[in-house]
Amino acid sequence: MLSKRLVAASLAATVAIASAVVTHFEGLRTKAYLDPVGIPTVCFGHTSSAALGQVKTTTECQQLLEADLAVAINAVDSLVKVPLPVERRAALTSFVYNVGATKFASSTLLRMLNSGDVRGACAELDRWVYAGGMKLNGLVARRAEERQLCEVGL
Repeated sequence: MLSKRLVAASLAATVAIASAVVTHFEGLRTKAYLDPVGIPTVCFGHTSSAALGQVKTTTECQQLLEADLAVAINAVDSLVKVPLPVERRAALTSFVYNVGATKFASSTLLRMLNSGDVRGACAELDRWVYAGGMKLNGLVARRAEERQLCEVGL
């Protein structure tokens, strides 16, 4: 019984931290727009069902955020083979939310993490600051925040 409550608390903490990072860096835009590389995006960086011309309510955006965070957390949990403290799990969830599970799955970051090189894996976040071949200040700031979370306890 206690272990189930601890797992639930860990998940809730991960979601809370990752949500704070994602919403801060993505911002809320209820009208669909093209992101810096031309991908239709809406709400808090939602892309999978976004289309130009869409308008969402704040409630709809919150629901999309929760669903997208669940997908990202599931990807992290299925791909990472080493124990993760809440902060590192949240950092990786934010990262996967942004770059996608496919890129994470084939990344040096994941390979290093699963081999036990946590410090090296966290440092890899600094490399993920480009979109469409351009270094974006917003990604630099986001990755710095994610790296700080990733390194908690090291």
